[in-house]
Amino acid sequence: MKKILIVLNVMFATAVVNAQTLGDLWNQNKGTIVNTATQAAQAVINGTNSNTPSLTNEEIIKGLREALTVGTNSSTASASKADGYLKNTRLFIPWPEEAKDMKERLTKLGMKKQIADFETSLNRAAEEAAKKAAPVFIDAITKMSISDGMAILNGNDTAATNFLRKTSYAPLYDQFLPVVKEAIAKVNVTKYWNPLVTKYNKLPGVKKQNPNLDDYVTKKAANGLFVLIADEEAKIRKDPMARVTDILKKVFGFKK
Repeated sequence: MKKILIVLNVMFATAVVNAQTLGDLWNQNKGTIVNTATQAAQAVINGTNSNTPSLTNEEIIKGLREALTVGTNSSTASASKADGYLKNTRLFIPWPEEAKDMKERLTKLGMKKQIADFETSLNRAAEEAAKKAAPVFIDAITKMSISDGMAILNGNDTAATNFLRKTSYAPLYDQFLPVVKEAIAKVNVTKYWNPLVTKYNKLPGVKKQNPNLDDYVTKKAANGLFVLIADEEAKIRKDPMARVTDILKKVFGFKK
């Protein structure tokens, strides 16, 4: 029993000495310890510590524009191929909705093939226009004003594409329209349209039809490209292998 008490006394004395030593160390170095902890915490908050990569808003904006540019190049290459619009149900340009009564009447008159030929010509025009669309879209991307890149980066899978559509559609349309007009002339859309509208307008009691085909194809062709660019953006966000440049790897890798 006496031995046990001796051992306990030794242990207690050692603990007291250790506690006093730790206390002395704390009192001597507490300023340095507090400063170090504060700096480490601030580094984490600011993303400046060695283990946390940092991004400036300028880098984020550059990465977003790069993603849209990569998406545009891939999308225009895909859409400009034969049947890029015609055989893609998401991009296919149908008979103008405003002239649907005309389509119904002409179908009853046995002009189904001529109608199909006309719809094919609309899609061929879009495919032709897509060959020259990339510079037009990339110019809009370059001029796109972004103030809060982080908000778009942390948005949904197509946030950058949606932002481009919202902020740049009008000037993009103006630049794309001449490209589409040239394509419409090249594939002879009016050759398929004129016999149809002439036949229809001769029918008694009908409202004469003459949709603005330049406007119609321009809008449909542009919307189709936006669909594909959105697909490419989503791919870049989700698939590291789709990040083909250093800035894409840095920006979209950081988000993860």
